[in-house]
Amino acid sequence: QVQLEESGGGLVQAGGSLRLSCAASGGTFSRYAMGWFRQAPGTERAFVAVIHWSGTTIYANSVKGRFTISRDNSKNTGYLQMNDVKPEDTAVYYCAVGLVSSFVAGTRVADFGSWGQGTQVTVSS
Repeated sequence: QVQLEESGGGLVQAGGSLRLSCAASGGTFSRYAMGWFRQAPGTERAFVAVIHWSGTTIYANSVKGRFTISRDNSKNTGYLQMNDVKPEDTAVYYCAVGLVSSFVAGTRVADFGSWGQGTQVTVSS
């Protein structure tokens, strides 16, 4: 079982930037797809971005062009660079890993078996 720990959340003004990190331990990180999801109060957990073991990335339309997902397998760490943030980006952000087939997009909560505890991102207007 892979353990994940997010960091980097906080309060940021609209138009600003933030970088989230996700440190993994207890597994072979390079084998996994890594995803970022977010959950605002009263809503379901929603897909943000995924990076497959191959490096292929997929983004939610709401963040495309503003957020960048990446990974450093040598450090067992994944990242989510958030630029030009908006108040509607306010949520708890979760990273997750899973053995997602290359034939699967990896955009569903059910695609991932290990989750971090989440980090709060608050964007002020």
